Amino acid sequence: MPDRDALAGSLQRFGLERDRLRAALARQAGISSADLDALEHLEAGGSLTQRELGERLLLTSGAITMLVDRLERQGWVSRRRHPTDRRYVLLDLTPEAMGAIPAPLGAYHAAIRELTGEIAPEHRSAMISFLDRAADAAAKAVTELRE
Repeated sequence: MPDRDALAGSLQRFGLERDRLRAALARQAGISSADLDALEHLEAGGSLTQRELGERLLLTSGAITMLVDRLERQGWVSRRRHPTDRRYVLLDLTPEAMGAIPAPLGAYHAAIRELTGEIAPEHRSAMISFLDRAADAAAKAVTELRE
């Protein structure tokens, strides 16, 4: 049976390979890694304010404004008024951005869905808990690094 170090090593290897995938995606799309990070946060989180996106990306207000301006000019992101608070603008992925998924990324997503289907239903809760706790540990490390 694999030990804890083997499991931690596999998780690190997954993270490194995903980082390589993201670098290849950014290069193919002609955008920076920070731009891709923004698109991924909008895909995962739905509409976000510039401030929320800036906090997730660890960017200053000036840097996030420049990033969003660039993504808007390139047709990846649109701005719209917040429905309940006129002080804020919401950011959304454009339909063009949603339709611009490269074939290799679609194949990767399909492979991940297939792999998750291979996990026995009685083990899925444990997997979700483990991955959520790993994400929480990463978020805690980010907070500590920022202090």
